[in-house]
Amino acid sequence: MSDRRQIGDLDVFPLALGGNVFGWTADRAASFEILDAYAAGGGNFIDTADSYMASAPGNSGGESETIIGEWAASRGNRDDLVIATKVGRHPDRLGLSPANIRAAADDSLRRLRTDRIDLYFTHFDDPSVPVEEIMTALDGLVTAGKVRHIAVSNVEPARLAASLEFSEREGTARYVAIQPHYNLVSRDTYEGPRRDLAERYGLAAVPYYGLASGFLTGKYRPGTTVRSARAGRAAKYLDTERGRRVLAELDLVAEEQGTAVATVALAWLTAQPTVAAPIASARTLDQLPPLLEAARTSLTRDQIDRLTAASA
Repeated sequence: MSDRRQIGDLDVFPLALGGNVFGWTADRAASFEILDAYAAGGGNFIDTADSYMASAPGNSGGESETIIGEWAASRGNRDDLVIATKVGRHPDRLGLSPANIRAAADDSLRRLRTDRIDLYFTHFDDPSVPVEEIMTALDGLVTAGKVRHIAVSNVEPARLAASLEFSEREGTARYVAIQPHYNLVSRDTYEGPRRDLAERYGLAAVPYYGLASGFLTGKYRPGTTVRSARAGRAAKYLDTERGRRVLAELDLVAEEQGTAVATVALAWLTAQPTVAAPIASARTLDQLPPLLEAARTSLTRDQIDRLTAASA
């Protein structure tokens, strides 16, 4: 199932490589290795944000974009890539005022060493700014050729609906994608009003935390200790009946498919309505193959239904 998916007029690999570890748990050299291997495996869709990884010691934000920009420039492959980044959370560029959106986009273009951003997400909504101002500012970036398509991440359904209605009414650039928190153990945030709007307006979903901070790789088991910056967040799912039920079903389906648990978890996501490409990150080379394999894995209808029931 390695056919490309459509987001607007962008052809994307059905597994987006998350850049949230670049400049954090993966240094520059490791990031280059992972990016090389992802591209060699057929991948072309890279997701980052201007705020990655501002929270890491010694960082100020934008490190991930800088690494991706340096890598693409050194490989000469920018035209082969679909690069998504986000605005609104960089410590020096907080919020979604029109002036901030414009300045942040220029900052991202400089760090990414490119003349355009393929997919530009509002990272978190800024309720202090009317949606009309946000959408007009984003439309200006598209008109200027700095951004090809605009998209949205963490936003309340009412604000999302208002944004889409404004674009439709005024003829401005409109969102083509949504990036929700969505995976087998976290379905409630997206399934419902947000997905209804995505279906109505033809938005492609690019879920983040597709592997639930690593829990859905299967490496977190009762009595095991995992050395990871996300271990605490992932291990909490083991304490829920839902988490244990999902893990048991993932084990069965992975055995049937002859593949890794992480591959199955991502393949389930890719099979869901509206989903174009889940996001997953790798901080080491050996974590990447199961992610790439998800783009080539098709689950049976029965396997999809069993996983959906286990995660209900």
